[in-house]
Amino acid sequence: MAVMRTSKTESPATAGLRLPEAPRSIRKGSSLAQLLDREAIECLTGNIALVHPAFDAAGFQRDALEGLGPLSILRRGEHLARVLRRHLPPTYEDAVALLIRSLTPALSHTEGLGLGVFFYLPHVSFVATYGLDPAGNGGRDPFETSMVAQYELTRRFSAEFSLRPFLIRWPERTFARLLQWTQDQDPHVRRLCSEGTRPRLPWAIRIPAFLRDPSPVIPILEALRDDPSEYVRRSVANHLGDIAKDHPELAFGICERWIPGAGEERNWLIRHAVRHPAKKGMAAALRLRQLAKATPRSQRGGVQGWIDPQAPVSSADSFQGIRQALPGHPWTTKSGGRRGVRRC
Repeated sequence: MAVMRTSKTESPATAGLRLPEAPRSIRKGSSLAQLLDREAIECLTGNIALVHPAFDAAGFQRDALEGLGPLSILRRGEHLARVLRRHLPPTYEDAVALLIRSLTPALSHTEGLGLGVFFYLPHVSFVATYGLDPAGNGGRDPFETSMVAQYELTRRFSAEFSLRPFLIRWPERTFARLLQWTQDQDPHVRRLCSEGTRPRLPWAIRIPAFLRDPSPVIPILEALRDDPSEYVRRSVANHLGDIAKDHPELAFGICERWIPGAGEERNWLIRHAVRHPAKKGMAAALRLRQLAKATPRSQRGGVQGWIDPQAPVSSADSFQGIRQALPGHPWTTKSGGRRGVRRC
């Protein structure tokens, strides 16, 4: 089992590390950009200064606030990553080491995380922007440093956005690492393996190769289909739903193979995966949902006569804000929230 652990991020020495105050769910009339405002910048400054006393806190805050006002939350994350690059050590691996040391403790749960985790959007933007270029790392290959960073960040937020450039630049190396991570003890890491490779991941850059042929990702989905965490299984279902929009025969064929011997959790995954084409009346999806109802395993069999290669394929779902883009995601639920983390 390939498992990574870094205890230094959870030691008493990091007791002063903080997250900014943030709502547990989206508030009507509020802007998501407010999650990365002055308070978040002050927290970011303080966390880095705790582990790097030479950090130019005043200079960083000045540069971070300059031009911040009109930017959206994604652009703010990119802006803060650029400012971090100017103020952290010039070698990428040294800068990443400081950022990892400045992280608050890893999440211990998967529900009700609230929106405070978006504090780490600049961190994942930093890895996505600067983690591919050996020139910024003293000529050394930055891949391993970037993978360690994304492993740690996804345990606190999600590295699904920063992972995309690595899947484009180094698909074989990245897939090999993700296959290892499907066996990790942390459900946040296992979920990244599915969520980060989704063909139509909301907010993320598209990966044309996945849209043309998603078959390289199937081993990851196979490894996670019966994951003990619903958090992970829901991602697998959404991933299959993405595939169904461009390659319905492939997605329905996978679901057909998964029905024999399926338990209640896998049946739910199948029904969830084909819900959108079923709503459009596609016969294959409707049949799969019927077969994936909770029935005794001895009565389940394969799907017969479902293929309709000329059936319409739904377009990418539109969304406005995180609630629409990530329905049911723990970032957007009203219940719960981070526990055991001090706030600014």
